[in-house]
Amino acid sequence: MSGVRVLVTGASVAGPALAHWLHRRGAEVTVVERAPGLRPGGQAVDARGVTKEVITRMGLDATVRAACTDTAGAHNVDADGTVLETFSAEDDGGDGYIADIEILRGDLSRLLHDDTRDGAEYVFGDRIAGIAQDADGVDVTFASGGSRRFDLVIGADGLHSSLRATVFGPRERYLRHLGLVLAFFTVPNEFGIDRWMLDHKDGATGRSAGLRPLRDATKAMAMFSFPANGFDVDHRDVEAQKRLLREHAAGLGWLAPQILAHVDDAPDFYLDQVAQVVMDRWSDGRIGLIGDAAFSPSPMSGQGTGLALVGAYVLAGELAAAGWDPAKGFAGYEARMRPMVEASQEIGRMHVASLAVPDPDAEPGPEPDMDAFMALVDRALNGDGLPDYDGLPDSRA
Repeated sequence: MSGVRVLVTGASVAGPALAHWLHRRGAEVTVVERAPGLRPGGQAVDARGVTKEVITRMGLDATVRAACTDTAGAHNVDADGTVLETFSAEDDGGDGYIADIEILRGDLSRLLHDDTRDGAEYVFGDRIAGIAQDADGVDVTFASGGSRRFDLVIGADGLHSSLRATVFGPRERYLRHLGLVLAFFTVPNEFGIDRWMLDHKDGATGRSAGLRPLRDATKAMAMFSFPANGFDVDHRDVEAQKRLLREHAAGLGWLAPQILAHVDDAPDFYLDQVAQVVMDRWSDGRIGLIGDAAFSPSPMSGQGTGLALVGAYVLAGELAAAGWDPAKGFAGYEARMRPMVEASQEIGRMHVASLAVPDPDAEPGPEPDMDAFMALVDRALNGDGLPDYDGLPDSRA
């Protein structure tokens, strides 16, 4: 065991995944989460490309697959429910529009927590209130009043990262709003959803509504999106978010009114801007960032969870390979992850642009270069390949 003490902020996906790999490399890990417990529900997230191999190396492939949504595919439908286009989970070897590994964010978070709770210390209902680093460590004061010293601190606290704002500067410096808002919430499955997702897009307004199956067949996951160039609703003000959704979904048609009738009863309502985090560096001394806190590609990339899981594997591996020297470890992590991150962010921007309402007076654009696009997709899914860290400590070896 290295005896290196690492504090990780955030217990959603990136934090527990990092706790898994740090513990396996010999670190003593503490995870602090401001929520009183794990957060249930959330959108369905996917594993594609090398992310599948990371899950396998974690020893969680069977566990994750057993908790998947079991979505067979997706139907794009018009306002009358007529199927316009179909996508299967078997497309592109399971790496297509609907991935063969698709799981609710809350379920994945729970699985990762169950996997790591015996090897890491979890502190819920608390947060970092003060932080100061020197050449040898990081002093952390918690909102609960205690203080501790760590060798490294890693922020895995999401798009609106408090640690990023404290150490690297205000969120406006790094957040790039892509002009779209997404909402998700669980509804009773009174719509007959059975393994196939339904998605309705209104090309005239750029809005969409959808329903996806859940493993509990009595429920379904509702999804809405709408364009919004400005976004000034507090990400913690749920009632204001619900009012915003109703306002922008009014007149959408299809099943939207029936779905919206359940919004007040939803136990897991989520709404936020589609945004990316763009930073020149993901570390400062002994403090680093991972997942959406460092490089959110936006949900429209389909790669947020993949980058979190791959990033956790790489960050722990690079730090251990560098003898826990933060400068060398963080530098190796950034060098390995940037190609995958930048490609994923580009795909996210392209996806949002493809949903924009076309200007009838605009000149048609050039035909897309499909070879270049497929190369971009491969880089987003696989980066430069998954490194092996043979010879490093591994508590599960």
